[in-house]
Amino acid sequence: MRLTHTLLCVLTAFSFELGAATPTPFHGHSFAPSPSSDMQGKCTQKLQRRAWQNLSRAEKKAYLDAELCLMSLPTKTGLPAAVTRFDDLIKAHQMQAYWVHGDGWFLPFHRLLMSAHELLLRQECGYAGAQPYWEETVTVGKVSTCELLDPVYGFGGGGTGPGGCISDGPFKDYVLHTGPGEENTVQCIHRNVSDTNSWGSSQANVTECLQKPSFATAWPCLEKRPHWAGHNAIGGEVANPISSPGDPLFYLHHTWLDKLWWNWQALDLPARLEDIAGHTSSVKNPALPADYSFVNATLDDVLDMYGVVANATVRDVMDIRGERLCFEYVEYQPPAEENPKKTWWPWG
Repeated sequence: MRLTHTLLCVLTAFSFELGAATPTPFHGHSFAPSPSSDMQGKCTQKLQRRAWQNLSRAEKKAYLDAELCLMSLPTKTGLPAAVTRFDDLIKAHQMQAYWVHGDGWFLPFHRLLMSAHELLLRQECGYAGAQPYWEETVTVGKVSTCELLDPVYGFGGGGTGPGGCISDGPFKDYVLHTGPGEENTVQCIHRNVSDTNSWGSSQANVTECLQKPSFATAWPCLEKRPHWAGHNAIGGEVANPISSPGDPLFYLHHTWLDKLWWNWQALDLPARLEDIAGHTSSVKNPALPADYSFVNATLDDVLDMYGVVANATVRDVMDIRGERLCFEYVEYQPPAEENPKKTWWPWG
């Protein structure tokens, strides 16, 4: 396992501002069926990952209840400071943050982490749906008033309590044991919502990234623009590059980012299922000696999940329709106008 170092002075340089009780696990839901595969292990019946904005209230409530379940289950990894299953996922990110940001592992690792979160929700909390994503292009400039922050059928508001703690919504009482950054401190989920910081999620920025000709150019574009924007538009804990999974909104944001990567891959299949580039560590990694020789990422590199779920190679996660992953993205559908304007014709 990769080691982390408590060098908080480096944290600012690595920030997204540079683009950078007894558990009650089922909440009345039945166990979810697994995605179907054929005898060769090929994906045949894919989970449907849909935009949060397109889910019904019942579907939103089921997802939020499953997340609360994950927050109530005890840790299975025994990682330092982990108390709950939700904490296990945070730790898998925190303990290797400098290896999975600003490099070729960034997109593959986070694809695997989103799948791990989805798997735990389904297998351990009886969630019957798929991991949703936050369609961020439609909330640019209006994140603070979007339905994502609804106190009943959303994730609570923008952090109006002391210290920016969220004061409403289903997660207002959850106590984090990981973060901020590399620290392990008891803290609330806190936010500092900024409509201005959402600019990087604009359709123009997304389109520019999707037009990049190679992974070597597409990945930095996605990481520095849409990725940066989602984290910093919500602010608070999710804007901390080390401990950002402490806010449940992390998973909707990064699932959208993964969708963008898949949208880019799908423009040139199967060639882009093998297109990987970049190093295996951020250049800002404080654990590396000054004379460290950076290693290029390959399809055979192992992505470490620290015991949360089984490890996977980069190759394993390149195809969302493969043996390890089995899902597809459903495009966002804008709501129909409640009172569409009628076209007036002078002849009736």
